[in-house]
Amino acid sequence: MDQTLKALGDILLQALPTFFLVIALYVYLSRVFFRPLGKVLEARREAIEGVRSRAEATLRRAEQKTAEYEAALQAARSEIYREQETERRKNQELLAERLKQARDRAHAQLAEARATIARDVEQAKTSIAGESESLAEQIIHLVLERGVTAR
Repeated sequence: MDQTLKALGDILLQALPTFFLVIALYVYLSRVFFRPLGKVLEARREAIEGVRSRAEATLRRAEQKTAEYEAALQAARSEIYREQETERRKNQELLAERLKQARDRAHAQLAEARATIARDVEQAKTSIAGESESLAEQIIHLVLERGVTAR
């Protein structure tokens, strides 16, 4: 067993430089490689988070501006619809007034035409009455002449 312990001691003694070399390499790589790499990665993460937070803020502002634009657009549409409705009502009132005027003119023309026709009828009646007496006299005169000559 003594010999085994001695062999084990020799192996450990030979492994000690490798062990210290690994520890020294770990310390060297930690300070020279991993610590600066960690700093660079942390700076990169912070830059990415900063850009992301600025992008989110910009997106929120853009959404807010979009909502304001849509609200303004809706208000403008409502105003246009109100103006169109007002114009439509004015046009309907104007059309109704013009139709009333046209109807009144037509009624006046119709009344005038009826009055003219009534005057013409009266003149015709008067004319016919005057002529009927003259015709009656002529007929009587002719009948009497024929009656006298026929006997």
